[in-house]
Amino acid sequence: MTITGKIIAGIKIPDSAMASQATELLREHGGELLYNHSLRTFLFASLNGQQNGIRYDAELLYVSALFHDLGLTAHYRSNDKRFEVDGANAARDFLRGHGALPQSLQLVWDAIALHTSPGIAEYKEPEVALLNYGAALDIVGRGYDQLASNDREEIVRQFPRSGLKKNMIATFFDGFKHKPHTTYGSINADICACMIPGYVRPDFCDSILQSPWQE
Repeated sequence: MTITGKIIAGIKIPDSAMASQATELLREHGGELLYNHSLRTFLFASLNGQQNGIRYDAELLYVSALFHDLGLTAHYRSNDKRFEVDGANAARDFLRGHGALPQSLQLVWDAIALHTSPGIAEYKEPEVALLNYGAALDIVGRGYDQLASNDREEIVRQFPRSGLKKNMIATFFDGFKHKPHTTYGSINADICACMIPGYVRPDFCDSILQSPWQE
């Protein structure tokens, strides 16, 4: 089913060749859970931008939303980088292949790399802030009450949640269980603590106190 060009909750899904290709890559590598989550993220982000009169590039926001969790997938994940960075690198390569300008490459890279960084992303460019908002709304319900119920119901009808609350933690963990060290200092460390028996998060205070400096 082609979804590019459709209007859902008053938001048009970008229908450029680049947007269509990004959609197919997500279909191929993301699976149903990430596919639906990523489309909901774009729509929630776009609605927030529309409601608040924020000017943003819909196509770049769309690519950012579709790639933002692809760093969790077998096709895109690395052995040594945060999953957000893997997704950001993949999106940058994808955009470069479509002749995007350097500032667009950096904007999308930042949006994806920072989408799990509350307290930072919301103060960046509109596309960065909106992606963070949309992802957080879908995963933890931040801003849930600010979303009109009819918009919420239409979006979920088009892109079902498919048991996200029950399945998303395991989906995240599957993406970085082979490299838990990359979660240091991020919310993903909570997932390792939840999923790995006896897991102890690295502690920044210990890093300071155990540094090699002689004092």
